[in-house]
Amino acid sequence: MTTAGAAGGDHYSRLIRDLCALVSTLVSSSPSPPGMSPAAAASMLLGASMALMLCGSVTFAIGLLLMPWVAGIALLFGFAGAVSTLSSGFFGKPAAVMPPCKGAPPERICSPIGSDVLAP
Repeated sequence: MTTAGAAGGDHYSRLIRDLCALVSTLVSSSPSPPGMSPAAAASMLLGASMALMLCGSVTFAIGLLLMPWVAGIALLFGFAGAVSTLSSGFFGKPAAVMPPCKGAPPERICSPIGSDVLAP
């Protein structure tokens, strides 16, 4: 990971830690911070929950928009793999390409594994 990516990750983790510390301070059984009314605490919790919902909605929308591209690329690679497999001899070598058996007449068909004659 680059240093810019690491700095961005550290920034977000610090923000999440600060948000969790703020929420745990508000929810804890100790008295609320000085000068904060219950309405202010409730609106702060509402703002935190709205921010989390919006971030989740944006992530969902990005995933929804990218899913057809990902599925299309997966299908394209699958099709290319199938064509490659079929063109590389999936159905075996033709009989004209197989070498003749040692010690057998040319009209006989031999096993590709050994030199046993399969047909008279």
